[in-house]
Amino acid sequence: MSEALVLCRFLHFAVVLMLFGAWLFRPLLLKGEAPELDRHLARLTRWLAAIALASGVIWALLITASMAGSAADAFDPVTVELVLGHTFFGQVWRWHLLINALLLALLFTPWRSNRPLRLGLSALLLMTLAPVGHGAMLDGFSGQMLILNQVIHLTCVGAWLGGLLMLVMILRQPEHPVREVLQRFSGLGYGLVAGLLITGLINVRVLTGQWWPTPLFSGFALILLIKALLVFGMLALALFNRLRINDCEQQINTLKRSVMLEWLLGIGAVAAVSVLGTLPPMIAA
Repeated sequence: MSEALVLCRFLHFAVVLMLFGAWLFRPLLLKGEAPELDRHLARLTRWLAAIALASGVIWALLITASMAGSAADAFDPVTVELVLGHTFFGQVWRWHLLINALLLALLFTPWRSNRPLRLGLSALLLMTLAPVGHGAMLDGFSGQMLILNQVIHLTCVGAWLGGLLMLVMILRQPEHPVREVLQRFSGLGYGLVAGLLITGLINVRVLTGQWWPTPLFSGFALILLIKALLVFGMLALALFNRLRINDCEQQINTLKRSVMLEWLLGIGAVAAVSVLGTLPPMIAA
């Protein structure tokens, strides 16, 4: 069951992060109209929202089975109601699923072209992921600050990952001004990277009592190290793309592969996060 929970967490986190980031970066990267791109994005985001809702429901059922100690109890209405109504996870997750359902319904209505509404609902969906997992470890003011830090961290991760997805889609249509798009993405990327690194270090410090947990190659610390290496790989590729920005039109195929690899490394980092959320932090003595 733990493997299923990790897979479900990974799928749910990935699609929610990409939904928010893609909608955030669409008007930031391309100022004008792009009908074909917007049609592809609309179709993709409907699928992502549907996958998010399905994986969110399965996540709730897996948590119910884990708390009850039996897989059969995941389908018992009384047990599910107890988990959703009388646990911190359930109280947060009810709102999370409701927001997800509203977002999915919106994408099949005439209001689907309303960017502020789409982005607002996707931001709320992202924010309600923050109290799930290690974000709920502390109580009181410290717990609220930890959740706020996690909200900022998820916002930066979602913007970067979804922005890369948007960049991949744009590069597949060479009629768009590649150099201008890259410059806009790079300019915004500096702030996202800074926010991601700072909030990530704060999370580690609060959860483990150290700036980096030890022993390095064991349990929580090992998965955290893998995540860090994937993120630094993304940073290296981002720097490579930034240095090649002046001749990007001549190296478009290399650029496409580099951006795609950077996005895949980001997906790998989300997978590492999905594992971390199921492991107990290593508190310093």
